[in-house]
Amino acid sequence: MDVDNVSISELWDRVTGTQPAPPWWLIIGVGVIALGAVLHAPTWHVARNVVTIAHEGGHALIALITGRKLDGIKLHSDTSGVTVSRGKPHGPGMVFTAMAGYLTPPLLGLFFALLIADNRITLMLWFSLALLAAMLIMIRNAYGALSVVATGAIIFAVSWFGGAKIQGGFAYLAAWFLLFAAARPVIELQRMRSRRMAPTSDADQLAHLTGVPGMAWVTLFGGTALVALVLGVLLLIPDSSVLSG
Repeated sequence: MDVDNVSISELWDRVTGTQPAPPWWLIIGVGVIALGAVLHAPTWHVARNVVTIAHEGGHALIALITGRKLDGIKLHSDTSGVTVSRGKPHGPGMVFTAMAGYLTPPLLGLFFALLIADNRITLMLWFSLALLAAMLIMIRNAYGALSVVATGAIIFAVSWFGGAKIQGGFAYLAAWFLLFAAARPVIELQRMRSRRMAPTSDADQLAHLTGVPGMAWVTLFGGTALVALVLGVLLLIPDSSVLSG
């Protein structure tokens, strides 16, 4: 499509329309790549930035939904992040805001899988762009802005200039990655907690807010990641008729 001459109606049709699924070998191939990115430590150190963006974006979204005032988001080069909001230091709003970080990556991956299963590949990519654009407004440091802009630029380039196969492969890669990646930060969280290196972690903040032990919250985070992965695999994996064909 000609970028200069595209009309609003053509853009709307392109974003909301359906696209053919990529070939089964590409679906499986990008799934293997996504899993490798999670398991390979050097690659994970870079790719984890995507999970941090989703994590902090989840905190920010729920803070706004529950009526808290969002002061800003910072993303750091060590793949950590912080979201600062103001409001009551206790109560449901604070609890749901603290819960949202570790729950957002697996639930977002599952949502992407649902869109992809309905062949809404371009919609999934542009939904991602909308989330990143909204998040960029609240970023308060240079590295965070660079991370969000770079991620958005890649998604835009794929969605606008890529063919159906490239778009499909990238969309499956993103969904696979979020589903596979969601559990690793939870494992890292509990490892740090066991060494008493994360006294202010989300799980420990929730324990302070609710009286429910931190390990119970870690279990909730890990269980959500596992359930999302199982459901996501069922949605993304090609059926037997496609594989046999």
